[in-house]
Amino acid sequence: MSKAARAAQPVPDTSNPFADLAPPILRGAAAAVWGTFRNDYGDATDRDEALAVLRDVAARTQRALVDGAAPADGDPRSRSALGRYLLDKVSDALFADLGRAPAQQPRALAWALAFGAARRSLEPNWAEYFTSRLSGPGCHDLVVEVAHDLRSPLTSVLFLAETLQREQSGPVSDIQRRQLGLIYAAALGLSTVTSDIIELARGGDRLVDIEPAPYSVSEIFESVRDIVHPIAEEKGLEIRLTPPDSDHRLGQPLALSRVLLNLTTNALKFTDQGYVEIAATAAARDGIDFSVRDTGHGISQEALETLYQPFRRAVSRESGYCFSGTGLGLAICRRLVEAMGGTLEVDSGANWGTRFQFTLNLPRASAL
Repeated sequence: MSKAARAAQPVPDTSNPFADLAPPILRGAAAAVWGTFRNDYGDATDRDEALAVLRDVAARTQRALVDGAAPADGDPRSRSALGRYLLDKVSDALFADLGRAPAQQPRALAWALAFGAARRSLEPNWAEYFTSRLSGPGCHDLVVEVAHDLRSPLTSVLFLAETLQREQSGPVSDIQRRQLGLIYAAALGLSTVTSDIIELARGGDRLVDIEPAPYSVSEIFESVRDIVHPIAEEKGLEIRLTPPDSDHRLGQPLALSRVLLNLTTNALKFTDQGYVEIAATAAARDGIDFSVRDTGHGISQEALETLYQPFRRAVSRESGYCFSGTGLGLAICRRLVEAMGGTLEVDSGANWGTRFQFTLNLPRASAL
């Protein structure tokens, strides 16, 4: 209810502000609560607001007693700690009066249900609150904070699963090793999604390593292989690495690692047999052609049309290939590749698999 609407409402008689409440026992309970509240907290609160809230919660209870449900509208100020506090006080006062009035006691259950309905009507609208936070000026910060809160424990799960799988804490059976592989794959998938959310909230094309730095392409390949190795082992897939002849280059190693890891993780997800290959071959001048190839199902034409669209609907395995349920990963990959000066392209075919590829201009580095 707006301020204008509240101002247009009739102002109750302050000598008897609850005269419009029909049940005398409710009228008496509200009046008793108002007297106590005014004496105890009158100087510390806005009396007019407190009285309006008290009248509203009492009216909600009366309506619930008659109709079985409290109204969804009413004074929005009642959806607060003050409103819930005053409603509880009215409930306490009314049931105390019921204890002294035997004739009224048969209605105790009806009153209990009415107060319960009124209390539910005062609960905050968390869906509306959450939506307002997501659409408000600080929505990006909120999303990033939530993603960070998820990613930290997932990192611990990855570390512990890998430690157990490598039998660093003692021997494990073949079944346990496979179960740990499944745990690792699930945690890595969730961790990747949280990283994608953080990246997208920040634009998706922000390079952590803005200034080019020397790095080893083969070391990046090996790092990606080490991370996804538990997934490949659990599925019985081979990971092939083909590094370039000239290994040391100058560029953005963190962005390149992120792109190759995302592409490789999802290639493994949609490949049931065969291999996943991470390759780099020399191109014109100082260019390098990077590719991630799998022997999976391939991508349908339907999926190709929305492949780079974030928050698209997932495509089922029966109808084609999808990069992830949210589509965030591939959208981030394309933006990062473009930020490094390349273009992400895809080739796919049934019974052949899928290959993502891009070319980067990476000057040779004489030493790391």
